[in-house]
Amino acid sequence: MELILKNSSQNGSEGTKSPEVRLTENKPKADDRAFLKANSVGINLDELKNRCIVPVFAKDNEVTISHDQFIETGLRAAKEILNKPIEMPQIRVSHQIKGRTPDAINLAANELNESQKTLYYERMAWVARIPEIRTQIGGNELSLAIGGIRCYNHENLHSKKGVEKFKVFIGFQNMVCLNLCISTDGYLSEIKTDNLNDLSFKVKELAQGFNFNRQREVYKNLEEAYFTEKQFATLLGKLRLYNHLPGEAKKDLPEILLTDNHFNVIAKDYYKSKSFCRSKDGRISLWKLYNLITSANKSSYIDSFLDRNVNGLKLVKGISSALNANCNYSWFLN
Repeated sequence: MELILKNSSQNGSEGTKSPEVRLTENKPKADDRAFLKANSVGINLDELKNRCIVPVFAKDNEVTISHDQFIETGLRAAKEILNKPIEMPQIRVSHQIKGRTPDAINLAANELNESQKTLYYERMAWVARIPEIRTQIGGNELSLAIGGIRCYNHENLHSKKGVEKFKVFIGFQNMVCLNLCISTDGYLSEIKTDNLNDLSFKVKELAQGFNFNRQREVYKNLEEAYFTEKQFATLLGKLRLYNHLPGEAKKDLPEILLTDNHFNVIAKDYYKSKSFCRSKDGRISLWKLYNLITSANKSSYIDSFLDRNVNGLKLVKGISSALNANCNYSWFLN
């Protein structure tokens, strides 16, 4: 089955027509195979379009860019630059905002008909794979993927219409566990725009500038570097200490966005993960350590998910450097 995305004329999308995007069917996964969990739920593109209302800016009643417009714009931009088939996006949403139609203002909640109920989701994350661009790292198949995050709680919806904020990434997805592997080179942490044309342009710039081969080499290097059990224990202990250091002591150390909850999951999976646990002698490759981090990050809320994912790769690359020379990540190993 294929889904065809047609061009929209809303929110600045008029002008030169982009090609239609045919999305290959990607059967929905159970939540234990989701790219993100936390308090989110899965939803499909059709539900976003037809079941959810679109918030407006309260002071002038101007409409925001909807979640489905964001996704479709990103898919068209990726198609235009990469010229490869794209799978249907996996979408996760959270923080449901409920409402009701004007004729139901005086009704009790249990008296509402379905047609009188409205809803939208404050936070949304999506990812779509480009299956023809793949690689192998450590016996794991990685597929190129593009996606993004939109959080209405980052907008001032009580004001007049202004620029809106989006996060967009291009990177790899580990098909063993659906973990996302994202670097700073493939991440725009804040796109500010008020129209779809500009949003499309920035997604195209990101996709066009991403170096697949260079990123693959980063992962290959992690695959070839190893930690002993003692080094892993030292790192985990220092990471726990980090969040309790005085501000002055943290000043010269790299920023760590993971929390104690993530470290608990990493420690457990070091022994119990089916795909990324330690070897019998206690050693673990930095590639596996990286995947323990990205697996633990699935418990992050949508609005902090991508920043922590990128920060996890910075951490593992920094640790890799610290194994061979003194650097600002050496504190985590000493």
